Amino acid sequence: MKILITAPYREKEQSELFERFGEVIYRPWKSLGRAYNEDELSQMLAETGADALITEHDDVSKKVIDAFSHLEFIGVCRGTPSNVAVESAKGHGIQVFNTPARNAQAVAEMFVSNVIMLLRNTIPGWQWLQSESWEKGAHTSYLQFKGNELGGKTIGMVGFGAVGQRIANIVENFPCNILFHDPFIDPPCANHKKVSMEEVFQASDIVSINLPVTKETIGLIDASLLAKMKKDAIFVNTARAAVVDRLALLELLEKKAIRAAYLDVFDHEPPDEIDYKLIHLPNVLATPHIAGATFEVEDHHSAIMNSCIINHFMGKKEYNNVK
Repeated sequence: MKILITAPYREKEQSELFERFGEVIYRPWKSLGRAYNEDELSQMLAETGADALITEHDDVSKKVIDAFSHLEFIGVCRGTPSNVAVESAKGHGIQVFNTPARNAQAVAEMFVSNVIMLLRNTIPGWQWLQSESWEKGAHTSYLQFKGNELGGKTIGMVGFGAVGQRIANIVENFPCNILFHDPFIDPPCANHKKVSMEEVFQASDIVSINLPVTKETIGLIDASLLAKMKKDAIFVNTARAAVVDRLALLELLEKKAIRAAYLDVFDHEPPDEIDYKLIHLPNVLATPHIAGATFEVEDHHSAIMNSCIINHFMGKKEYNNVK
């Protein structure tokens, strides 16, 4: 079997696929500087004669899948296979794998670091120091930038999959109280309390959004939920912007009805005028969709994807060299 890999992929896992399945053709999108479009991907699949594809951000459209319906599988190195026409693949009997939890540690670390920066007024303090405003004998910094500790806070998760649980496992040792709302998950730990969506917003000092984009979640976090937040609460979205009513969030932050927000995702990337209004607010800490961007994430998704593929083919006689 020839496997075309266009995702960044660790050499160790490439070698493992080669040993077990035959040929590996490695053409990562990063060498191009952008994801492959459907025509480029189709040309590559045709040229290589690939029997399977491992992708990350490329446009694996219906057109691509219909033209290469013989593919044995499509591996998507992402938490959700949102760049793949999954229904078309299913229609052709093509197995689609993805890599949930590949960036759980990365996102959890960004959550902790940036929430602490908001709580401790790190950026305003840094800006004040850069302005050379520190006068002899003054206690301005001590008084003006005194913040709060993360320890003792209640953190509420909307969505409690791999990312939410990783955050919970880290912050409960500060210690923090953990609330979550997720209709598909039971409490994995006695210290994690499952509550209603309304209670997450009402009772939490920090509200973290950890939802995928689906028909059910688009716009789910609306004005009525946001209005339930405490005045000194922090809102965090490192998931997807589409699940939040951004105009309602903008109004909430402009009125200083909550303390602050950490935002890593936006309705438009690059941002439009309204997104930039959010980004430029003094009570918003914004990053350019990098919460899950670490070199280690590529190692994680390579290992997770290989596990999915190898487990899938374990029972097939034509791949009986799988150990």
